[in-house]
Amino acid sequence: MKFINAFLVFLKGMAMGAADIVPGVSGGTIAFISGIYDPLIKSVSSIDFSLINLLRKEGFASLWRTINGSFLLVLFTGIATSVISLSKLLSTLLETQPIALWSFFLGLITASIFIVAKQISHMAFGRFVLFFGTGMICALSISFITPVGTNDSLIYFFFSGALAICAMILPGISGSFILVLLGNYQTILTAVHERNYLILSTVGFGAVFGLLTFSKLLKWLFEHFKNQTLTVLVGFIAGSLPKVWPWKNELDEFSLYLPQFKLASDQLVHGILFAFLGLGLVVFLEYIGLLMKKSAQ
Repeated sequence: MKFINAFLVFLKGMAMGAADIVPGVSGGTIAFISGIYDPLIKSVSSIDFSLINLLRKEGFASLWRTINGSFLLVLFTGIATSVISLSKLLSTLLETQPIALWSFFLGLITASIFIVAKQISHMAFGRFVLFFGTGMICALSISFITPVGTNDSLIYFFFSGALAICAMILPGISGSFILVLLGNYQTILTAVHERNYLILSTVGFGAVFGLLTFSKLLKWLFEHFKNQTLTVLVGFIAGSLPKVWPWKNELDEFSLYLPQFKLASDQLVHGILFAFLGLGLVVFLEYIGLLMKKSAQ
């Protein structure tokens, strides 16, 4: 992998990690709009027990190429770097600048709906409404679930990691929000800050288990039902918008309100500015992606 490509993948990994920290924002959405979703799913789903025979017969170099190891290593290094370095900053911003941060993600996710929808080939309107509505209803239903209490069992942390990573690779579904619903978000975030390696390794093993199993299902769906899967994902992303609405009373409640629509309102001005910043970032990434595709041809 060339240095410039590796650096871009690393930055995309950091963006995914930053998104995954914030409840309501999906790292899978970032992967989709940055153009690495398909290689991510294919690379992860290629990891199975058959690699043991490949390693014995053809060596480590062949195994590394099969799983696209350089791509995965750089991407997950970016994600880990972001989680470790930005978790405290984003937690602080959620408390001190919630309107600006949520507005940024609102613009980013709104723009990503159109980016993902562009990849859908011709589909009958009725079928589109059916699959889009299914995804949207599922995402909205998750938003209404009441979070459970904290559970400090290591087994619970393991399965929390597995469920969260499945959500993280689904555009529109936030892995962090799943942890909020499971009651473990604050505990795991504290474990990151305090370097609690027992909890972090348990969640990590659960995440690896969930990623390896769920990615195979996603790969099969994209190979056999690509248009339907993409349409459901667009519905997921659209259904997640209320969760990133900047003007809400509580993080874990479906309780939204409208800002004061006055020209001089700081809330409204900041909201609009940062929403357009998020939207502009997606447009910029799409433009860079198109340029890179043309230069590669």
